[in-house]
Amino acid sequence: MSGNAHPDVDGYRIHRVIGHGGMSTVYLAEQTSLDRKVALKIMLAEALADEVSRARFENEARTIARLQHPNIVGIYEVGRTEDGLPFYSMPFLARGHLAQRHLRGDQPKVAAIARQLLQALDYAHVRGVVHRDVKAENVLFDEAERPMLADFGIALRRGSNPRLTNAGLAVGSTAYMPPEQARGQEVDRRADLYSMGVLTWEMLVGRLPYNAGDALSMALKHVQDPIPRLPAPLKQWQDFIDRTMAKRPEDRYASAQDMLVALDQLEARTGKTFVAVEVPTAVEMDPQAKPPRSSWKPWAVAAAALAVAGIAAFRFYPVERDVIHAPAAGTVSGTPGGGLPSPQADARTGLLAGIGEGEGNAEGLAAYLANAEQQMRDGNLLSPPNANAWDSLDAAWRVNATHPQTQQLTAQLFDALAEASDRALRAGDVAMSRTSFERARQLDSRRGGEGSAIALLRRRLDTALDTRLQALLGKRDIQGARQLLADTRWLELDPLRSRALLARVDVAAKSAPAATTAATVVTATPAAPPAPVATIAVSREDYARFANATGRAAADCGKGVFGRKRSWNNTGNDRKPVVCVSAADAQAYAAWLGSQDQRRYRLPSAGEVRAQPTTPVSGWLTLCANRECSQRMASGKPRALDAGRGFEDVGIRLVRAD
Repeated sequence: MSGNAHPDVDGYRIHRVIGHGGMSTVYLAEQTSLDRKVALKIMLAEALADEVSRARFENEARTIARLQHPNIVGIYEVGRTEDGLPFYSMPFLARGHLAQRHLRGDQPKVAAIARQLLQALDYAHVRGVVHRDVKAENVLFDEAERPMLADFGIALRRGSNPRLTNAGLAVGSTAYMPPEQARGQEVDRRADLYSMGVLTWEMLVGRLPYNAGDALSMALKHVQDPIPRLPAPLKQWQDFIDRTMAKRPEDRYASAQDMLVALDQLEARTGKTFVAVEVPTAVEMDPQAKPPRSSWKPWAVAAAALAVAGIAAFRFYPVERDVIHAPAAGTVSGTPGGGLPSPQADARTGLLAGIGEGEGNAEGLAAYLANAEQQMRDGNLLSPPNANAWDSLDAAWRVNATHPQTQQLTAQLFDALAEASDRALRAGDVAMSRTSFERARQLDSRRGGEGSAIALLRRRLDTALDTRLQALLGKRDIQGARQLLADTRWLELDPLRSRALLARVDVAAKSAPAATTAATVVTATPAAPPAPVATIAVSREDYARFANATGRAAADCGKGVFGRKRSWNNTGNDRKPVVCVSAADAQAYAAWLGSQDQRRYRLPSAGEVRAQPTTPVSGWLTLCANRECSQRMASGKPRALDAGRGFEDVGIRLVRAD
């Protein structure tokens, strides 16, 4: 730490704190090499238990960094402070946020801002990213007055937030929260569209559509209260707002692109009257336009109240989450003091009580979560059968994979499995170490990890392997040392590292007494080569369905011999592989295809396509040629290509990632 108690970050000069959160602090800093102001987000030391947690933060930052859109706040750099705390730097946008702007009644400005934000959301949604926290404070402005969407997947509590209750709960998020999120159900891109509807109302009217004194009351209004009526000067917006803020996701616009089209149609219908209008400060319900009656049942509202309380407590007070989600010992009916509720029985912890399959299939979720948490505390990670944390958390994932505590316990179980794998390897239990490692890898894949956490775990296990090997060599157990290296091939260490470990054993064997080395040497059977990975070639007909569904613009692909501008839809034919698509197009198609069939797809690596039959059309690869990934490799190409444009002989080949 520096003398002013700010962290020391190489290459940056920190000036002051500009934001606080439960997991991080944001500083105004100067990047000395480029002489520019930046916002520096640094994780708090107490929020990071170990190296794996740090890897998760950095992985999240890289996800945001890949969203390169003119209306999304980007990331300059990811790194660590001198104290080892992960950070990332972003543009410093000093012109404030949307909640500080006065746009009441200014229809053209409201439409312009909404249009740019919807374009940013559409870009993110196609890439499989749902913001989940669209609100006025997360819309910042650059020097050109361009709205920029910030904080993807990160809730930051700001000290200057005017929507803080006396209890300290920030209700900025619940003020924009769709009903399904309030009830603790799974959310998708339509949740962002609901929040955009709330934000549009707020810009038009100058206040939120619902007002309440605390986070819980606010969320309940989104669940049970009818959509309020706009004042008369803005009545042309009512149909747009009604559909955007529909209580059920299926009644909303299907995509941000659809919402954009509807906004354009609204402006066209309004015509010359689409101008700034006078809107009264105190907005009252239009007596001639009665809102549709709410169909939410009282018991569903009560369940939503409990879910929101759990979400709010988890999100802003993670240390106290057990108070919300787990029952006190002896308080569950039918459960002896200190016992755990059984998901199969009718036990309840209070969370989502009374909700059946018709309301999100949340039956027993709290019991599964309580079981998993207790089983982790008891050390029952993978056994005994049907009474271990893995099985309980797997059941919770099947009920509600996106519930905050499900995600939190997933991270905790990953850390526990990593620790178990390390401990077992140091003790010589290679089989248990491998089992724990494989389960950790499955868990990381399930939660959407991209390999950084597993790479760190491999390095951790490499250290454990080194310690165990040294112990065996210290006891002159040459046979045991060779067997250890043979049995840990699953670690897939770097070949140079593997040869170095074998060389250590050979050196020890030469210096060992003959009686020690005379023991039978166990020769490991070489590991079978991995099965070749099948790649999927995308035809022009396949790509056309994607382009029509998302409205994605064609990439620049140069001109043909007669000066005609080439594009994916005028090159080749429908049955041949699509070409003239950029790397971003390929990744967007992979995300869209996964959303259609509920699978995960990605671009292949060079090794994965090397074993595939050669075709006249190459495909974009995962391998980037520079840090920004603006240059990317394609199969069969000796040099990197411009990833932002298309080429007449480069198409899309995908690999199933699940």
